[in-house]
Amino acid sequence: MSRIGKKNISIPSGVTIDISPREVVVRGPKGEQRVTVPEGISLTNQDGTLVVSRKNDTRQIRAYHGLVRNLVANAIIGVTDGYKKTMKMVGTGYRVQAKGAGISLAVGYSHTVEVPAISGITFQVEGNDTIHVSGIDKQQVGQVAANLRAVRPPEPYKGKGIRYENEFVKTKPGKTASA
Repeated sequence: MSRIGKKNISIPSGVTIDISPREVVVRGPKGEQRVTVPEGISLTNQDGTLVVSRKNDTRQIRAYHGLVRNLVANAIIGVTDGYKKTMKMVGTGYRVQAKGAGISLAVGYSHTVEVPAISGITFQVEGNDTIHVSGIDKQQVGQVAANLRAVRPPEPYKGKGIRYENEFVKTKPGKTASA
């Protein structure tokens, strides 16, 4: 039995869950999320907790058991609290500006990099070097943050680039240190 799949999901107040055989719709104060449920996995609402069960022990169904449980739990957290990733820009002249709902990045290229507004994601700029990416979908927030980091990933010699807030970048000594 899946250790993660065995855990019941508590449903906080203010969240409604509609369960159909192939989809779960989670509605809360921040919005609505849909989770597709594969064949062989079933969800039941028992006294304010959600129980995920499987119909057999085939390899594929066992793999889906914990996955579906975590996807539904993430959807519940997303519609109640939301998800947020903070990005820091390190480097001389590296700046970020809000442009409407999108952002504009100056990261050492000859041009500024424009990131357009994305539905379901909000950008918040703090100072000249901090970006907060927030939304209700954990996967989408993480993907947008990874795309921002890919514009100028931290380099290993001076550590310049766009990084996550608590990311540690190990710097290399360079050529002169070996002499």
